[in-house]
Amino acid sequence: MSTQQAENEESAAAKSKRPSDSAFKQQRLPAWQPVLTARTVLPTFFVIGVLFIPIGVVLLHLSNTANELIIDYTKCRRSGGNTTCAEYLEANPGVTCPCEVPFVLPSDFNGVVYMYYGLTNYYQNHRRYVKSRDDEQLLGHLSQTPSTDCAPFAYDPDSGKPIAPCGAIANSLFNDTLTLLQGGSEIKLLKTGIAWPSDKRVKFRNPEGNLNVSLEGFSKPIFWQKGLADLDPENPDNNGFQNEDLIVWMRTAALPSFRKLYRRLNQTNTNYANGLKSGNYTLNIKYNYPVVSFDGTKRMILSTTSVLGGKNPFLGIAYIVVGAICITLGLALLFIHMRCSRSIIVH
Repeated sequence: MSTQQAENEESAAAKSKRPSDSAFKQQRLPAWQPVLTARTVLPTFFVIGVLFIPIGVVLLHLSNTANELIIDYTKCRRSGGNTTCAEYLEANPGVTCPCEVPFVLPSDFNGVVYMYYGLTNYYQNHRRYVKSRDDEQLLGHLSQTPSTDCAPFAYDPDSGKPIAPCGAIANSLFNDTLTLLQGGSEIKLLKTGIAWPSDKRVKFRNPEGNLNVSLEGFSKPIFWQKGLADLDPENPDNNGFQNEDLIVWMRTAALPSFRKLYRRLNQTNTNYANGLKSGNYTLNIKYNYPVVSFDGTKRMILSTTSVLGGKNPFLGIAYIVVGAICITLGLALLFIHMRCSRSIIVH
C-alpha cells in the first residue's frame, strides 16, 4: 500500500504545473535597482545638457554648410497659355503640358549638386500600395501570371496581357521631366548613379537575352507613356527593370511628404566642374504627373551635401532641445531639492 501511495504521489508531482524549486524559476536571484536620489539624478541631467547642446550646435552648423533651393511648381503656368498645367491636365488627361519656372540661385552651390523631386500628401506607406508589386518579376523572372498582390494592375484591361512591371507602385511612377537651363542652354544632368548600388545589383535584374524580345507578350503599365525598354533611349544599360528612376521610385517613402533623388549634375563639363554658380536659371518642365486631385504639391529641390549628407537641421535641433530641457529640469529639481531640504531642517 505504501508503494502504491508513493507512485500516486510521483504521478501527482509529474502532473503538477508548479515550477521546479530553483532560484531562477522561483525568482530568488539577486537583483539590483537604482536608488534615485538628488545626488545621482541632478548630475545626470546637467551632464546630458552640457554634452547635448554643443553636439547639437556642431550638427546644426554642418547641416547649414549644405546649400538647398526648393521650387514649388505645382501651379506652373502652361507655356503659351493662361491656365496652369494642373488645370490643363484635369481637362486633358494623359497629355504633356510644357511650362517654365525662372529662378535665381542666390549663392554658389559648390561640390556635387543633386536634383530631387518632392511630393506632399502622397501616401506611399499605405499597406495595399506597399504590397502591390511582384518581386520575382522585378528580378527578371517574367511570368504570364503576375503576383496576385499586383491586382488591379496585373493585366492590361484592353489587351488582357500581363503588365510588366505590375502593381500600383510601378504604375504610379513619377514621370515629369525636369531640365535646367542657363542662358538658353541646357545643363547636362546624369540619370545614373542615383539609385542604391545594392538595389540595382541585387533587387532589380533584367531578364537574360534581348530585353525587347523578353517583353513580348507583356504590356506597359496603364499610367506609363513609355514602355519598359524605352525609359532611357540614350543609355541601354539604364532600361528595363534596372532603370534607376524606377528603382528609386520603388523604394517607398515612409512619410506622406518626401523627396527622391532625380538627377545629379554632370561635372565633367568645365563650366560646372565645381558645381553651380549663383545667377539666373530656368527650370524647364514637361508636366505629366497629376497631384491636385489629392491636394498634393510638387517641388524641385537643388541641393549639395555636407559631412552628414543633405541639408537636414532636425538632428541638430533635436540635440539642442533635449539638452536645454535637461538643463532646465536640472535647475528646477535643484531648486526644489534645496528648498525642500531647508524646510525639513527648519522643522
